[in-house]
Amino acid sequence: MGKYTPPFQQNTTVINLLAEICELVGRVEVTHRDIISVQLRRQNQIRSIHSSLQIEQNTLSLEQVTAILNGKRVLGPPHEIREVQNAAEAYALMQSLNPLSEDDLLKAHRLMMNSLVKEAGRFRSGGVGVMAGNQVIHMAPPAHLVPWQIKDLFSWYQESDLHPLVKSSIFHYEFEFIHPFADGNGRMGRMWHTLLLAQWKSFFAWLPIEELIAKRQQEYYKALQMADAVCDCACFVTMMLEVIRDVLQEMPHASDAAPVDRPSSDQAPTKLSPTEKELFRELIVALGADTLSASQLMERMGLVHRPHFRQFYLVPALEKGIIERTIPDKPNSPRQRYRVKK
Repeated sequence: MGKYTPPFQQNTTVINLLAEICELVGRVEVTHRDIISVQLRRQNQIRSIHSSLQIEQNTLSLEQVTAILNGKRVLGPPHEIREVQNAAEAYALMQSLNPLSEDDLLKAHRLMMNSLVKEAGRFRSGGVGVMAGNQVIHMAPPAHLVPWQIKDLFSWYQESDLHPLVKSSIFHYEFEFIHPFADGNGRMGRMWHTLLLAQWKSFFAWLPIEELIAKRQQEYYKALQMADAVCDCACFVTMMLEVIRDVLQEMPHASDAAPVDRPSSDQAPTKLSPTEKELFRELIVALGADTLSASQLMERMGLVHRPHFRQFYLVPALEKGIIERTIPDKPNSPRQRYRVKK
């Protein structure tokens, strides 16, 4: 069997987009270093989750998704609420996942599809096709080939000399072509694309790429179909590079955002921007003059999603020196408590 090579022919459109994006990335690194605030990260991740699920026919609004992730009750189909909760669990692990690990891929799928499909966290055991109405528009490879194809895809990515912007888009296409899971392939492919980009430049983890894909949903599916038809995924790569360029162009100008200092938890609290004051206000009010465990603090704030609480409230507040641990030398102690830093 020959060496695995995805069907891709480089062209001038891809090269020009690549140059344009690299220039934008350079500007972001200079003007936006450390100013993607905690509030903006939180908002963007919620937008990413909402948009990726919207592509999969989830009808919950952005406001409902936000409420769910804040531990509030919403009226909606139970399976759609579960989709949101699961996606939040998976996205909360983004910074700890290795995008080239098969085990991490299966782990993320298990979280993403928990209680939604029987084969959550496992490659599919049967055939699967992509339908458009009553018409099959893509028949995925046989199930017994999936483990080998995924291994080949990971190996190709590691060995390829192509630019990460290009080869992450190729990976996205190939992942959807293989369709390794019984369900959840679309949301997993989009998440993994973001993860690969974040491996190159970490700020990509906080950009709502999925939102712009949702706005161009029909083009997204047409590009996948066209790539299948012509045995060349350059059209899909082009579309994804356009999305990435547009996301970068929509980033707020540096002068519109307040710098975010990152002192250690033993430093004095720094001056907060208005958005940070709003973000942490609820946390400070909930703590008051008390000393509370994480569970007690979540209960006071009316939150039930622990990863979301840690990622967007607890850890940032510790980093900003707003609150402190009662046992600073043992951060994971079961007796750990938190209080407002004086």
